[in-house]
Parts: sequence; structure tokens; C-alpha cells
Amino acid sequence: MPHGSSHRIAMLVDECSNPFELGVATELFGLRRPELGREWYRFALCGTRERIRMHQGLFTMSAIAPLSELEHADTVIASNRPDPLAEPDPAALDAIARAAQRGARMVSFCTGAFTLAAAGVLDGRRATTHWNWSAAFTARYPRVRLEPEVLFVDEGNVLTSAGSASALDLGLHLIRKDHGAEICAAVSRRLVFAAHRDGGQRQFIERPLPEGRDGSLAPILDWARERLGKRLSVADLAARAAVSEATLYRRFRTELGLTPLAWLTAERVDLARRLLERGRLGLDAVARHSGFGTAANLRAQLVRHTGLSPSAYRERFRAD
Repeated sequence: MPHGSSHRIAMLVDECSNPFELGVATELFGLRRPELGREWYRFALCGTRERIRMHQGLFTMSAIAPLSELEHADTVIASNRPDPLAEPDPAALDAIARAAQRGARMVSFCTGAFTLAAAGVLDGRRATTHWNWSAAFTARYPRVRLEPEVLFVDEGNVLTSAGSASALDLGLHLIRKDHGAEICAAVSRRLVFAAHRDGGQRQFIERPLPEGRDGSLAPILDWARERLGKRLSVADLAARAAVSEATLYRRFRTELGLTPLAWLTAERVDLARRLLERGRLGLDAVARHSGFGTAANLRAQLVRHTGLSPSAYRERFRAD
């Protein structure tokens, strides 16, 4: 998203939607952020009626914008559905389908994936939803390639997230795509929330907890972040934590949902993004400082994680 543009986001709300996800979207996209020094999103809640009862009828929201808001939105977000197996409003599905056909970016939080699927937006695509509804989703929408355990799925112009908390992960991912890693980090600091949990991390599915869980990984993660530009292996992390590599692997999988190497690579990619956005270092220097060693390795990892080469990423997100 160009820095000077005004990107319109419309979130479709339903009767008895979960207010947490509406709050997430409002916090991320609806609040003014003059400290960032750039024009922010234009955000609206819309639906099929002006007044909507929220989660379990605890309160009512009024002044909801009409569905016509979707006709002008650059990004459309489908919020969770309290009963995802209930038939959605045909008018809402028609509005979603038209928005997708004209090229709007389509997003769902939690069981909002049922809404996008019902509108035909997810056919033939990868997607995710809350793990508790994955079997029902697959049975109802077999043409969607469901990935039931991940936090979110980015299919370019169509993005889906899992449970309520992963709405924050996907929302920050959208900000990172639109504005770059530096702005995303600034927003996440305001939220006091981790700026990067990769979409491929696993949802916390109900399973028996492993016996004898170890303590927090926070100290070893902080130690590693201070040394990303140095030679740093999984063996180094294990030695610092005074555990075996197998134990470290189990702790990473339990606490973070990914392997030590995947976490280390993601942290280095984020560091490389920030260095590219600041624009002061050449690609060889960025590769060294971020721990990738060579410009070729930097390019391979950045393309894999962002879809952009280092030069293209810098051109798009370089700070003014």
C-alpha cells in the first residue's frame, strides 16, 4: 500500500459476533496513529442491519454501516460467525462475492472463513479456521484446501486466520505487508504484543500437556536476538539453555509452535527487513548484519518469506 494512499477496510459483522475480533480490527486499523507519520487506514464496520446484538446478547452495537460499504473497500474482513453452520445472509454473500470479483483483498477471522467459503472466495485455495470447526468446514467446503492447525494462511489477496487471538497475528501481518516491518513493530509495541508469529505456527489444539514442561524460553530468545548477525546454530541455543538439542526442540514446539531453526530464520528475516527499510546499508552488509552471510542467501530467504527480492522490498518500504 503506497504511503500516501488511504486504504479502505470494511469489516462485515454478524448478529452475536465475538466483540474481541471487532476490537482487534478497530485497534489495528481504525485508530488514528499520527506518531507513524503517514496516512492510516479508513475503517468501517458494516452489516445487513444498523443495530446488531453482540456476543451472547451482552450488548448492542448501533450505527453499523450498510453493506454498500463493501463496494468501496480495498480490504474486506469477515468476522467470526457464532454459528458457522447457519446459512449466511444471501445479501452479505452477494456483496462479498462482488468485492472479491473486483479485486478487493479478502480476509477472515476465525469462523469468518465459513462466510468467505460460502461466497465462493476460497474455492481451490488454501485456508484455515478455528481447529474446533475444521472437520465441519472440510465436510461442507471440500473444494477449499484447509490447513487446520496453522495460525493464518496468506494466499496473496485472500488471507484467513484461526481462532480469536490469531486475528492479531494476521492483522499485524497485513500491516507488515502494507507498511513494512518497522511500522508493524511500532504498532505491536503500542499493543504490547509480539510483532511476529509466523502464520505457519500451530494453533493451540486441545491435547494432553507434555509431562515435566520446562520453563520459559524468553531468556534464550532475548540472548539470541542480540546475536543474530553472528554465527548462531541450534546447538549454540541448546548450549546457552543448558539442555540437549532434542529438549530445546520440544520446548520450542510446545511454547512457540515451531522449530528453533524456523524461529531463528524468521527473526533474521525481520531484522533484514528493518535494515532494508532504513536504507543505509548495501545488500552484502544487510546479509552480514542479519546473519544470512551472503546477498544470495538473503535474497532466497526474503523471497521465500515476503515474495519480494531485497531491492524490491527496499524500494517499496524504504523510510522517507
